[in-house]
Amino acid sequence: MSYQVLARKYRPRTFAEMAGQEHVLRALINGLDNDRLHHAFLFTGTRGVGKTTVARVLAKCLNCEQGVSSTPCGECSACNEIDQGRFVDLIEVDAASRTKVEDTRELLDNVQYSPARGRYKIYLIDEVHMLSNHSFNALLKTLEEPPPHVKFLLATTDPQRMPVTVLSRCLQFNLKRLPASLISAYLGKVLGEEGVEAEERALQRLALAADGSMRDGLSLTDQAIAFGSGAVRDDDVRAMLGSIEDDHVLELLEALAAEDGAAVLAGVARLAERAPDFSDVLAAMVTTLHNLALRHAVPDAVDSEHPDHARLQALQQRLSPEDIQLYYQIALTGRRDLPLSPDPRLGLEMVLLRMLAFRPVDAATASAGGGSRPAPKPDRPVSVQEQNEATGDAPVTRPAVVQTPPVAEMESENPAPPSLRTSPEPPATSPPPAAPARNQNAIPPWPTLVKELKLAGMSHALAMQCAWAGYDDGVVRLNLDKAHAHLRNDGLEERIQQGLAAWFDGSVKLRIDVVDTIEDATPAEHAVQARAQRQQQAEQAIATDPNVTALREMFDAEVMPDSIQPVK
Repeated sequence: MSYQVLARKYRPRTFAEMAGQEHVLRALINGLDNDRLHHAFLFTGTRGVGKTTVARVLAKCLNCEQGVSSTPCGECSACNEIDQGRFVDLIEVDAASRTKVEDTRELLDNVQYSPARGRYKIYLIDEVHMLSNHSFNALLKTLEEPPPHVKFLLATTDPQRMPVTVLSRCLQFNLKRLPASLISAYLGKVLGEEGVEAEERALQRLALAADGSMRDGLSLTDQAIAFGSGAVRDDDVRAMLGSIEDDHVLELLEALAAEDGAAVLAGVARLAERAPDFSDVLAAMVTTLHNLALRHAVPDAVDSEHPDHARLQALQQRLSPEDIQLYYQIALTGRRDLPLSPDPRLGLEMVLLRMLAFRPVDAATASAGGGSRPAPKPDRPVSVQEQNEATGDAPVTRPAVVQTPPVAEMESENPAPPSLRTSPEPPATSPPPAAPARNQNAIPPWPTLVKELKLAGMSHALAMQCAWAGYDDGVVRLNLDKAHAHLRNDGLEERIQQGLAAWFDGSVKLRIDVVDTIEDATPAEHAVQARAQRQQQAEQAIATDPNVTALREMFDAEVMPDSIQPVK
């Protein structure tokens, strides 16, 4: 007997054997068991999700010799002939090859005749959206009022192309794309019955490549068995699919985390030697960035058995949640725009360089040589702008402007000729005065101390959300509400500790404890209160201003509260 492909050999023959689509099966099973059957069913969905399979199982349920039920016997002649595709009362039509109105009329000429063997005469029309408008018009009347012994089962991947007059006459079921986890589990079950050795990672890769289609997953598994000489291994599947190795993507992300442009371009060059699809490179990068974002936001959802768990954990420590979200968005946009690039490799390089160029850094890093990019305003209850206004600092993104007097003002009105000018003697240099020792018993309130630490960017934001908890034996203790625990980062805490050490003129250690509630107001809350107070004073000043009062009385004017802004 010739070899039968897995997609045909393991086609479900009952509703119980189907994987997924419970929302469709539940309605059909209840209708069959309660004898509430429609005369026309429309099954929609992408390729390979089970539209034709559901229709054939439904045909068996209607024509089983044991009676109409949701569980056909599978042993009678009607069930066997439907499984073998030779049941005389199941008329399967490929609408893509029979689009003319003459074909539809010829098909409907035999509708009035009773079924030859079965209980119902069933018309299964696949890809029904391919019928012409005249064919649909010829089908309408029969579809609306067919003889009692006729059932119509329609299947399509594009219901939008069908006339609404046809859709309104059918009971419509939308079959969903199958999740990769379900496809992977089903492939493992099939290979177990086939006695084929398979690696779990290989099955996951095949399920992702199937893109929601069980038939595609089984077809790819057939190909993987042939490629791997009777076994399904991850290396073979990756080579067969031309997948991007995770190592290359991690190398690119590690180079981005280190802000090493040369390493980024070298990684792209190594990738180019394998002639990959650069769109797939960006897709793999998006998947990895999603994994990193999960590790930050929901650590419990992380797969600790991932083969690259250690590298991903280290990469998570080097990239902040904001960086990951920025890279994710740039990669998505870059993948969309990649076909517009004159060369795909140049497009990928430009996307990676864009990630380097727009990665935010705070002022402390910029002054240390890390670049001049402005720090972003993170999304949290109190904005950095409000915090800076309360503490008196200028926004991080606004560089200080040094006012230099004009040259004409520096010289006298009647300058001496160049030959008579004398160079001023340089002032005697003297060592800078030593910084006075801090009185550790007179530590200012934490909001004031935060201002004196000269923090910026994310480190300033973290300090603003903390509350003072004490200072003992060279250890500064701060409390952080658990709602802001995501702001914690080793690098940010190190910068706060350096600022504290500079203020105390000595070695200071920092300890931040995450607590459920904070009793004392944080600097961020002080900022909100200060802003609200300034706003109230500004509104009071407007309300008592005599000019405003005169305008209101003369022109019946009205003051818009939202337009009042306090003067800084």
